[in-house]
Amino acid sequence: MGPRSVPLLPLLLALLGRSDPGRAEGCDLQPVTEKPPIIVSYATSTVPRGCVSNSTMGTGLEVHVLSVKWSKASPVPLLVTVTPQADRCSQPAVLILLCARCSAAITSPCSNLTVRTDAHLIPGTSRAPNLEPPVVSSEGQLLAWALATYRGITSYSELQDPRRVQLYLGEDAHSPPECIPQEHFNAILHLEAEVVFHGVKGCSRSDAQSTRAAHIIHLQSEPSSPITEVNLTLECPENSAGNQILILQSKANFTWSLTLKCNIHLLVSGSYKLVPFRDPLTGNLLPDTEQDLIATAFEKNYSVIASYSAIPASTHINLEIQGHEMVKMPVTTTPLVTTQPPDLPRRVLLTLKPWKCTDETMEIVIIRSYLEPIKDVVNITLRDISCQAEKNATHFMLKSPLSHCGTSLEDRGYANNELILSLAKDAVLHSVRVGFRCEIPRELFLRLFPTAAFEAPQTELEINKEAFVQASMRWMDHPADLQLKECWLVASGREPVLLVQGGEARGAGVAVLEGPPSSLGRKVWRFRFTYTIPEGGHIPFSATLKCKAGLQNDTIFEKVLEVTVKDAWRPLNYRGLGLAAVLGITFGAFLIGALLTAGLWYIYSHTPSFQHGASLGEQQHQPQHRQHPEHPLLHQQHGLTPPGPPEPAQPPANGLGDPPQCH
Repeated sequence: MGPRSVPLLPLLLALLGRSDPGRAEGCDLQPVTEKPPIIVSYATSTVPRGCVSNSTMGTGLEVHVLSVKWSKASPVPLLVTVTPQADRCSQPAVLILLCARCSAAITSPCSNLTVRTDAHLIPGTSRAPNLEPPVVSSEGQLLAWALATYRGITSYSELQDPRRVQLYLGEDAHSPPECIPQEHFNAILHLEAEVVFHGVKGCSRSDAQSTRAAHIIHLQSEPSSPITEVNLTLECPENSAGNQILILQSKANFTWSLTLKCNIHLLVSGSYKLVPFRDPLTGNLLPDTEQDLIATAFEKNYSVIASYSAIPASTHINLEIQGHEMVKMPVTTTPLVTTQPPDLPRRVLLTLKPWKCTDETMEIVIIRSYLEPIKDVVNITLRDISCQAEKNATHFMLKSPLSHCGTSLEDRGYANNELILSLAKDAVLHSVRVGFRCEIPRELFLRLFPTAAFEAPQTELEINKEAFVQASMRWMDHPADLQLKECWLVASGREPVLLVQGGEARGAGVAVLEGPPSSLGRKVWRFRFTYTIPEGGHIPFSATLKCKAGLQNDTIFEKVLEVTVKDAWRPLNYRGLGLAAVLGITFGAFLIGALLTAGLWYIYSHTPSFQHGASLGEQQHQPQHRQHPEHPLLHQQHGLTPPGPPEPAQPPANGLGDPPQCH
C-alpha cells in the first residue's frame, strides 16, 4: 500500500490547537536500507583512494585511471566527461575506466583521447573504446599494469557509487614522482564527481499520530572550506500532499540556492534563494546537533524523520523523495465538511506566520499548496497594493524595506502591516485582509558591501580592494545611547586586525563614514577598510568580521559575519566555463588586440613627423613597452589589472592599507 494523501485543511486547523513540543528522545535514528525511498547525492572532489604524480611529464601522453565500485548494480548510466586544461587538446591522453556491471557515456572534445574500459558504452552517446582494459583483481595490479604499459600514471581515483564524473586533463610538475594511493584523497585539481550518499537515516516517534514527515540535511563544513554557496535540487512525486518539511542546516554564512520541483515547507539556516527568484531571503537560527534538529522537527509537529543526512561540504546536492513510510491513521467514513469558515484565511495565515523581519526588511514566503483550503487565491499584496508578491508554481514571495508598502512601526519592536488576498470566486474578484505583526529582532545586524552605495550585501572580501561595512540595530528605548564599541577582522594564521574602536577608525586604510539619519529607533554605523596581504604572505580562505555594540552600561550586542577571502590576482578558473565560452573569450581578446594594434599603427604611420621622428619616438616608447609588455585590454580579458607604479617595500604590519592609487 502506498502512502495515503492527507487533506491539508484538517492539518492546518489542527495546528491551531497543537500539543506540547515533542522531544528528540522519542526517535532512534536507524540507517535506511531496503530500497531506500530517499536518494541523496552530492558533488565532491574527495575520493576514497587516489593519487597523482608527474611521472608522465615528458612522455607526451597523459594516463588517467578511474576505478569505479558499486554497492549494487547502477540503476542509471554513469556519465563521464573529459575536459582538457585551458580547453586545448594539446597532447594525447588515455582514460582507463574500470566499471564492471555498469553502462557509461563518455564524452570529450578531444579526438586524441584513447579509452580503455570494461563498461557497456551507450550507443550514440560515447566513443567506442580503442583497446580492451586490463584483467586485474586488485588496485596494485591495476597500477602496476598501467605503469608498465604507459611508463607513468598522471592520476588515479577510486570512486564509490558515482552518478557522474568530470575529469580534467593536465599534468602538474609539482606532483610527487610516484602515484602512491592515499585514503580520502583530495582530487580537486583534476576531478569532481556526484556520488550517492549512503548515510541516510530515519525514524518515527513511538507515539506518532500524524503522517507529517521531515527531511533534514546537515551540511558539514571545515572552517577553512572556501565553499559558501550550495545548490540544492529537490524532486518529489507529483501527487505529493505537501505535508512534508525540508530542514537545511549549515554555517551562518552559507547561501542555499534551492530548485524545488514539488511543494514542501522550508526551515533554512543562513540565507537562501528560491530559483528563479533572485533576491536572497534571511533564514532561521537553527541548532547544529543531530538531536536538537530532530527536536526542532518534532516541535513543528512532524512526527516522522523520513531522512537525516549529514553531508560533507559540497557545492551541489540532489534530494529525490520517492515516498516515505507513513504512520497508519484510522480510516474514517465520515465525509469532510467542505464549507469554508468565513475566518479561514485569517486562521490559516496566522498559523503559517509566513512573515519575517530584520531591522530593515520584511520578507513574506508562502507555499502555495498551504493555501489550498482558501479557494482561488490569485494574488497577494501588502497594505500598499503596489507591493505585489512574486509567484511561481510553488511559492508566493515578497520582500520589502520596513519603510515601504504601508508598513508602520508604531508598536515597540514590531512592524505592522496587512496581507491582502485577492480571491476569484464565481468570476467575481474580492479581497480578504489579514492584519499581522512582525517582530523585529533586538540584535545587531552586520552586512558587507562591495561599494559605497551599500546595496546588495555579499560575503566575499577581496584583497587590496575597498570593502564597506554596515552595522545596525533597532533599539526603541533611548537609541541615542547605542554605540559601536569595536570591530575586528580575524583570519586563521594572521594577527587579528582592529578596524574600529569607540566609534573611531583604527589603522591605515580604515575610515568611518557618515551613515543615514537614525529613524524610529534604528541606529546605523558605516565604515570602509582595505584588507592587504604582504607579497608572498599566506592568503586565508576565510575570515571573520566581529562587531560589538552596546549602551553606556554593560549591555553588549555582538555579531559575527563569516566571509570568504578572494584574491583578484589568482588565475581565473575556467572549469566553470564550457569550451565554446572559453574559446570565444580567447578569440575576442585576440581580435580586440589585433584591431587595436592595427588602428594604432595606422594612426602612427600617418603622423606627419613619422619619418623624421621615428628614432625619438622609439626611444620614448621603449620604457613603456618594458613596463607594459601586454596591452591593458588583454589583462582585462583575463581578469587582471596592468601593474601600477612600485609599491612601498613593506606594507603596514596590521594587514591594512590605503588602496593602490592610479597615476
